Amino acid sequence: MTASAVIALAAALAVAISTIGPGIGQGITASKAMEAIARQPEAAGTIRTTMILALALMESLTIYGLLISFILIGKM
Repeated sequence: MTASAVIALAAALAVAISTIGPGIGQGITASKAMEAIARQPEAAGTIRTTMILALALMESLTIYGLLISFILIGKM
Protein backbone atom coordinates (compact mmCIF):
# COMPACT_ATOMS: atom_id res chain seq x y z
CA MET A 1 0.00 0.00 0.00
CA THR A 2 1.28 3.43 -0.86
CA ALA A 3 1.56 6.29 1.58
CA SER A 4 -1.32 8.21 0.02
CA ALA A 5 -3.57 5.14 0.28
CA VAL A 6 -2.80 4.85 3.98
CA ILE A 7 -3.49 8.58 4.49
CA ALA A 8 -6.80 8.30 2.60
CA LEU A 9 -7.81 5.32 4.71
CA ALA A 10 -6.86 7.16 7.91
CA ALA A 11 -8.92 10.20 6.84
CA ALA A 12 -11.94 8.01 6.12
CA LEU A 13 -11.60 6.25 9.46
CA ALA A 14 -11.23 9.58 11.30
CA VAL A 15 -14.54 10.80 9.93
CA ALA A 16 -16.32 7.47 10.41
CA ILE A 17 -15.22 6.88 13.98
CA SER A 18 -15.73 10.48 15.04
CA THR A 19 -19.37 10.42 13.89
CA ILE A 20 -20.47 7.12 15.39
CA GLY A 21 -20.13 8.08 19.05
CA PRO A 22 -21.71 11.53 18.90
CA GLY A 23 -24.49 10.21 16.66
CA ILE A 24 -25.47 7.58 19.22
CA GLY A 25 -25.04 10.08 22.05
CA GLN A 26 -27.25 12.66 20.36
CA GLY A 27 -30.02 10.11 19.88
CA ILE A 28 -29.89 9.07 23.52
CA THR A 29 -29.76 12.70 24.68
CA ALA A 30 -32.79 13.69 22.62
CA SER A 31 -34.70 10.64 23.83
CA LYS A 32 -33.99 11.36 27.49
CA ALA A 33 -34.81 15.05 27.06
CA MET A 34 -38.20 14.17 25.57
CA GLU A 35 -38.87 11.82 28.49
CA ALA A 36 -37.92 14.56 30.95
CA ILE A 37 -40.17 17.09 29.21
CA ALA A 38 -43.04 14.58 29.25
CA ARG A 39 -42.59 14.08 33.00
CA GLN A 40 -42.17 17.78 33.84
CA PRO A 41 -43.66 20.03 31.15
CA GLU A 42 -43.08 23.13 33.28
CA ALA A 43 -39.30 22.60 33.05
CA ALA A 44 -39.33 22.24 29.25
CA GLY A 45 -37.40 25.49 28.62
CA THR A 46 -34.54 24.57 30.93
CA ILE A 47 -34.37 21.00 29.64
CA ARG A 48 -34.38 22.18 26.03
CA THR A 49 -31.61 24.69 26.65
CA THR A 50 -29.44 22.12 28.39
CA MET A 51 -30.09 19.59 25.63
CA ILE A 52 -29.10 22.03 22.88
CA LEU A 53 -25.88 22.87 24.72
CA ALA A 54 -25.06 19.17 25.14
CA LEU A 55 -25.81 18.48 21.46
CA ALA A 56 -23.52 21.33 20.41
CA LEU A 57 -20.66 19.91 22.48
CA MET A 58 -21.19 16.46 20.98
CA GLU A 59 -21.27 17.90 17.49
CA SER A 60 -17.92 19.61 18.12
CA LEU A 61 -16.34 16.15 18.46
CA THR A 62 -17.55 15.30 14.97
CA ILE A 63 -16.16 18.56 13.64
CA TYR A 64 -12.79 17.74 15.19
CA GLY A 65 -12.78 14.43 13.31
CA LEU A 66 -13.59 16.25 10.08
CA LEU A 67 -10.77 18.72 10.76
CA ILE A 68 -8.32 15.87 11.31
CA SER A 69 -9.38 14.27 8.04
CA PHE A 70 -8.84 17.57 6.19
CA ILE A 71 -5.36 17.82 7.70
CA LEU A 72 -4.60 14.26 6.63
CA ILE A 73 -5.87 14.83 3.10
CA GLY A 74 -3.70 17.95 2.91
CA LYS A 75 -0.66 15.75 3.52
CA MET A 76 -1.38 13.60 0.43
